[in-house]
Amino acid sequence: MEILTDILYSITMLAIRIWRKCMYAIAFIGFKPIKAYFERKMNEVGIGTDGTEPHNMVVHNDWLYHRMVYDGTLGLGEAYMDGWWDCKRLDEFFYKVFQAGLYQEFLYPWDRLIHYLSFDAFNLQSVARSQEVADKHYDLGNDLFKSFLDKSMNYTCGYWKDAKNLDEAQQHKMELIGRKLKLKPGMRVLDVGCGWGALCKFLAETYKVEVVGVTISKEGAEEARIRCKGLNVDIRLQDYREVNEGFDRVVVVGCIEHIGPKNYRSFFEQVNRLLTQDGIFLLHTIGHDNDSTPPIELFLHKYIFPNGILPNHKSIPKGIDNLFCIEDWHNIGPHYDQTLMAWNENFVKNWHTISHLYENADSFYRMWTYYLQMCAGLFRARRAQLWQIVMTKGIRGGYVSVR
Repeated sequence: MEILTDILYSITMLAIRIWRKCMYAIAFIGFKPIKAYFERKMNEVGIGTDGTEPHNMVVHNDWLYHRMVYDGTLGLGEAYMDGWWDCKRLDEFFYKVFQAGLYQEFLYPWDRLIHYLSFDAFNLQSVARSQEVADKHYDLGNDLFKSFLDKSMNYTCGYWKDAKNLDEAQQHKMELIGRKLKLKPGMRVLDVGCGWGALCKFLAETYKVEVVGVTISKEGAEEARIRCKGLNVDIRLQDYREVNEGFDRVVVVGCIEHIGPKNYRSFFEQVNRLLTQDGIFLLHTIGHDNDSTPPIELFLHKYIFPNGILPNHKSIPKGIDNLFCIEDWHNIGPHYDQTLMAWNENFVKNWHTISHLYENADSFYRMWTYYLQMCAGLFRARRAQLWQIVMTKGIRGGYVSVR
């Protein structure tokens, strides 16, 4: 079945590429009106093209507009990587774009078609395909992630309440998760998608619990084992679908975005099987509650998170139906804006220490800063959220959450 899916998907992508070539020709013929259209739409939301304001575009190549016609938002990002345009404050540029709904106007029919085919018609997060995001992103090299993450290497949203810096925000996030899990010494905890082991280490040290962390990233597993050495932590290079044990607590932080809506039901059924009757399940995920927010952005899909898709506020309750009771739904979305900007600041500051690792260093640098600041603008405009959802099988007497 997966082979047939691959063939159909490849044929569809070929058809779309042919369609884009046709649009390229149309854009070539109508160059001046297209440029005028984009400039007018930008000006309507307070974005100029002369660079007089930090959030303005500075266009070096007018064929940028032409490129946006046949490649939409992907073309906008690739043109930035190629140096066709600049902006002093990409985060503010994208904040204005998302807040005004201008982004949606750049989502042309073929972009929507790709989304439908990739995530509604086909399951691109199958067991065979799930490894792609590890190969293309999480295994880019630990030096890259160490250059911009906090010292414990958390690659998810920090909790900035009473935090003065990124390290404190990530520490506060782990403390918040620990309090919500209501851990006791000797409990068994499963961390699905454990990254570089930060949360595994924190929970084992702080609460004297046994932690099993599973990840499909080789680089992540190696670093996590080093960081958790000597603790009651078992880091496994393993797909979550292969786990078959009992746990008092299950925590999933920044992983379900890679699981995909086609697999939500089977994923939640797996967690239900693994969790004890009186256990607690905490899901920490990016999500969206606005139908105008595309759950996949084609630039991120191609260059950053292959096959990733954001859950919405309707898909999670549907996926847990008759499996879990939602005890608490906590939204800390604005904290991700701060986290992403702190990552971007660290990446820029430390770029000189890792730039030699990349053959096309300038292009990679522009790609990474574009990704971080675009996402910051998305959260600033409140078009994406960060949810911590606590679920149980129905604890007698109820559950009291914390903030």
